[in-house]
Amino acid sequence: MELNTVRAIVTGAARGLGGHFVLELLRSGAHVAAGDIDIPGLRRLKLAAEGLPGALFVAPLDVADERATVAFIDQAWSRLGGLNVLINNAGILRDGLLVRQEAEGRAGKLPSSQWSKVLEVNLTGAFLMARELAARLLDERVREGVIVNVSSLARAGNPGQSSYAASKAGLDAATRTWALELAPFGIRVGGVAPGVIDTPILEGVSDASLAGLKEAIPLGRLGRPDEVWLAVKFIIECDFFTGRTVEVDGGAAMGGA
Repeated sequence: MELNTVRAIVTGAARGLGGHFVLELLRSGAHVAAGDIDIPGLRRLKLAAEGLPGALFVAPLDVADERATVAFIDQAWSRLGGLNVLINNAGILRDGLLVRQEAEGRAGKLPSSQWSKVLEVNLTGAFLMARELAARLLDERVREGVIVNVSSLARAGNPGQSSYAASKAGLDAATRTWALELAPFGIRVGGVAPGVIDTPILEGVSDASLAGLKEAIPLGRLGRPDEVWLAVKFIIECDFFTGRTVEVDGGAAMGGA
């Protein structure tokens, strides 16, 4: 699929990787519907997109709300004149150990509400968006579509991130499953698993902690949003790619430097 023919939805689009994906798509002439719960962030994105060749539609979107996903896809379809790409980028972190030793000697436990909220946004949200877009493509007899799921290096497991890791591992399994189910309809599904990327999510991380993160990466540095974009771009453009997740992590998944 050529980028200038893309009519894409990007979730979690207000900042970080999502915002970068939106701007790169627009620079390529694609039309984009950007959704996020961060309304001020969407306003900033709209300002940043001024003068770019593609068309941009922004609207609030809570991917964990089933009715909201349906309404957003309906709006985006109407405003962009159809859709053919979905980038499932929305995600949240609610880190915490499964259990921990409290000062008074009792075990503290990870709240189930914290676990559920991460799964709701990161996994159920991606499921709802993918289901609704795929159904719309089938209804409209569109025979070409791409779904890109943004996973994470944490999918392999990471202390203190059981909910996040589970959500991203689940997203990987969904990528393979949906690729098999949707291939007969001309819809490809791929994933991208970024490592530690230099985005606003790292704001507030100490220099010492950042140094430790870099030491665990064989290439010895953090990734850049444009490097993750190259993987997303490949998945969209390569019509023979489906069912796999591309790691963009500086080699971190291989082990220590």
